[in-house]
Amino acid sequence: MGQRGARAQGRRDRRRVRGRNRLRTRMVLGGVALGVLSLGGGAALAHLEAGSAAPAASPQPDARSSAPASPKVPAAPSASAGHSARPSPGTSGSTRPSTSPGPSKSTVPHSGKGTFTAARAAGDKVGTGPLRRYTVKVEDGIDLSATQAAHEIEEILAHPRGWAAHGRGSFQLVDEGADFVVFIATPATADRLCLAEGLNTRGELNCETRQGVVVNLKRWMLGSPTFSGTPAEYRHLIINHEVGHEIGIRSHMGCPGPGKPAPVMMQQIKGLKGCVSNAWPYDEDGRYITGPIVP
Repeated sequence: MGQRGARAQGRRDRRRVRGRNRLRTRMVLGGVALGVLSLGGGAALAHLEAGSAAPAASPQPDARSSAPASPKVPAAPSASAGHSARPSPGTSGSTRPSTSPGPSKSTVPHSGKGTFTAARAAGDKVGTGPLRRYTVKVEDGIDLSATQAAHEIEEILAHPRGWAAHGRGSFQLVDEGADFVVFIATPATADRLCLAEGLNTRGELNCETRQGVVVNLKRWMLGSPTFSGTPAEYRHLIINHEVGHEIGIRSHMGCPGPGKPAPVMMQQIKGLKGCVSNAWPYDEDGRYITGPIVP
């Protein structure tokens, strides 16, 4: 081979080397690119698989709504004044009723100890006519002051429309040596004392016995559904009615006519029969309120 041919051969050899080098470079770059693509694809696949392996958790219910609702407890019914909210007709000069809420039936005990404590209280004689001394006893264990009750009864018997003011008798509160006793007793005890005299009071009524007057605590505290006045005013009727028996009025009376005041000796708790409830033996002019005798 001549020099020119040798140079031409050398150039061809160098071109082949450069071609092989460029091919290697392309292969290397292609491999690198393929590797990068493989890594990226793997990363993307890993992210996708991770996402599918951990699906979004379903929302949890709110803790407040998941707890069972507490049952509603109905409010205890408040004590109703009922009939005691209306003023009592014809009771001028009576003691003022308390403005505080009255007791409910649930606060009046049905039974008690059956023993009594006498009020340590004494007063002056009131009225004209035969003297009757009395003491007041309250059953033990109930929330009622015997002394307070005694003074309230004393005021009732001294009232201008009461028995003492019209010559039917005089009365004096004493703490010993009494002619009769006013017992204030729970319904069960009142029933027992009254039944001893053959009187069935059914846990509701008062009575008059050989020892004196038995007042049912329920009536003393709550009044009567037929009486248009407060329990304090109804206590006037209780005392005047039972003391009426004590001074010798043995019979009950009926209603004298529609719209007229009921006699104090009428059993008003059993119905007014058209009359207007009344707590006093006499009207404001001093006339005795009477009615037909009930056989």
